[in-house]
Amino acid sequence: MSEFHGSATRGAAPRPDRTPPPPTRAKGLRQRLAELRGPDVPAKALDARALAALAANPGCARRAILDGAGVDKARLATALGAPSGFGQSQFALTRGNAFEARVKADGGAELLRLVHARLDPGAEPPAGAAVPDLTAHGPEGRTARTALALREATEAGGWTLLDHPMLALDVAGSLAFLEPDAVVVHPDGGWSVVEIKSFPMVDGAADPAKAGAAARQAAVYVLALERVAARLDPVPEVRHQVLLVCPKDFSNLPAGCAVDVRKQRAVTARQLARLTRIEEIAGTLPEGACFAPDRPAEELTAAVEAVPATYAPECLSACELAFHCRERARATGAVTRLGRPLRAELGGLATVAEVLSAARGTSGDPADPAVAALRRAAALRAEALRTAAERAAPLPADGPAVGAGEVGACR
Repeated sequence: MSEFHGSATRGAAPRPDRTPPPPTRAKGLRQRLAELRGPDVPAKALDARALAALAANPGCARRAILDGAGVDKARLATALGAPSGFGQSQFALTRGNAFEARVKADGGAELLRLVHARLDPGAEPPAGAAVPDLTAHGPEGRTARTALALREATEAGGWTLLDHPMLALDVAGSLAFLEPDAVVVHPDGGWSVVEIKSFPMVDGAADPAKAGAAARQAAVYVLALERVAARLDPVPEVRHQVLLVCPKDFSNLPAGCAVDVRKQRAVTARQLARLTRIEEIAGTLPEGACFAPDRPAEELTAAVEAVPATYAPECLSACELAFHCRERARATGAVTRLGRPLRAELGGLATVAEVLSAARGTSGDPADPAVAALRRAAALRAEALRTAAERAAPLPADGPAVGAGEVGACR
């Protein structure tokens, strides 16, 4: 029987292998992120603001895993009992939209004048510019239409203004659709990003914190444009100088300045590369960890605390979980809540208790520059307090009496 079975097997055609193929890395990662997000919870798409905030705090593993998994951090913060105050007011949005419409009026004539003056003064002045229609069905259709318009404008030469184009950037295996205010194609074929903001530019300078946030957001658009340019032959230049347009001196008149975003672009690229490795962060989470907002608060807190955070005061204007992370930083005495510059100066001292202990000389390596500086500062402070106390001490009771002549002299 076995001999017959063997001969039949040798003569028959091989059976197809019905074993399912092993899951690919991308598929396995998407499944893991969906489990962290929660069953039947749709992923929250990342936008340029979120990606720019990632670049502002690249060391925060908590934000990396939550954004990579598409978790709605605003709902998560509310479920944790620390609702977020992050976001733009409706008044600011209305004012910003009105200012942007003014900048882009008359076919973008004023906007193109600013681009020519600030970014490309050697080019022919823009007497007129093409403004292609970028409407299409869905974000994928708009992305494809934008890529086609960029290619056609590069081949045609001259000035072209793309109003609210749609770009795509791969983030942790999924596409993030980005919509810059404008992209300008120069006569030499170069591409420039235009970022329009409603905060004022007083005496030619804007608020450094707001201008920095705008530069990080523009760097995300530059990175996405480079992905589009890489598919063309020859590859057009994506300029690393972007145009920031703001109201001039609290008026409604537009003013522009060139901002170099090479540094912000490099940081954003590194952070996005880190996001593609978020399976390493996910692998450190306990089994069954989930960030679905309908879970009990205790379970959510445990899941969130399982991922280390790097809180800084700047998070209050960039992350929905900032209030929750600030409470935890205060409870643990983390020095990060005092600001990144101070944290950098303290080296390996991570808590306020460690700092005070090192300053008193009860712990810490004396050879550590941070510890030595703290002890020197503590000695100077003690000496200053001692001198002040001696000067404020009252005269002894048996001290010399003040005579009449001295009283007269005082008068």
